[in-house]
Amino acid sequence: MSVPELKLTALSHGAGCACKLPAAELQALLEDLPAPGDEAVLVGADTADDAAVYRLADDLALVSTADFFTPIVDDPYDFGRIAAANALSDVYAMGGRPLTALNLVAWSLESLGGDLLRQVLRGGADVAGEAAVAVVGGHSIDDREPKFGMAVTGTVHPDRVVRNSTARAGDDLFLTKPVGGGVASTALKRGLSSNGVAASAVEVMSELNRDAAAAALEAATSAMTDVSGFGLLGHLHELARASGVAAEVDAAAVPAIEGVLDLLRLPEPPIAGGSRRNREWLEPQLEWGDHVPEELRWLLCDAMTSGGLLVAAPSGSDLPGTRVGYLLDGAPGSIQVR
Repeated sequence: MSVPELKLTALSHGAGCACKLPAAELQALLEDLPAPGDEAVLVGADTADDAAVYRLADDLALVSTADFFTPIVDDPYDFGRIAAANALSDVYAMGGRPLTALNLVAWSLESLGGDLLRQVLRGGADVAGEAAVAVVGGHSIDDREPKFGMAVTGTVHPDRVVRNSTARAGDDLFLTKPVGGGVASTALKRGLSSNGVAASAVEVMSELNRDAAAAALEAATSAMTDVSGFGLLGHLHELARASGVAAEVDAAAVPAIEGVLDLLRLPEPPIAGGSRRNREWLEPQLEWGDHVPEELRWLLCDAMTSGGLLVAAPSGSDLPGTRVGYLLDGAPGSIQVR
């Protein structure tokens, strides 16, 4: 992975999905908005799902999402690849097929020039091409803190939409990618990350969730979401709360990006501000086992960017990834970590 002389991560106040608004405050804001009265809206904002779904016909629905963030890595081409994979993931998480994308760009041509932006856009286009998604335009604004992402449109059969609100007690939980991207990017900003850790994180974050979603759709998957800025436990909390169930997680089973746990064991571990906000938000909903070490507690709250899919499926299902826990009857959204 080549790194330009200008470090993009030095220009951002929070890297990648760690720049999200705090979940607790965002939920309070959304509660004040009126719900859409259109019966064709199959999925809106009420369950904090990954994308909106709008029925166009008995056999066709539109999947719509937008996602953008500040630089997560210093290489502009990799920044574009990761941002595109992250935006496309929302459509895959709904069981849909992404078709078109619009670039969302915040950039200062005066201070950063056009060459770096060209590389960002090329990275995004290459990942979109890998997914057979047409980049058909976009929008840009002048901003000294760079940001990039995509608005993505896809389709799905209305009867095959996969929500985050339909999980069942007794389901197993599968995670299709390791977590720890927030740790890796924060370490990069602080000069603590080796090239090996950074390269491993880029490989994970730029991988499409297409194949994992296809495998989940072939199984009896009851619910699905992707793991990003609110961390594994944050997105699990949203899924469990929306589904009216509780969850138990095996902390030791959760896969970490290579080298991340070593970083979390440092005297002053590189923990993103978004991860700290996640843990503070979730603490009232969590029951930590006495033997869960501090580095795993932070890993499970890590503000991940372009993470894998968190899939709920019947016990014994053959799904890609790692079994990390299960769902059970209990207070909706509550999580026991063992």
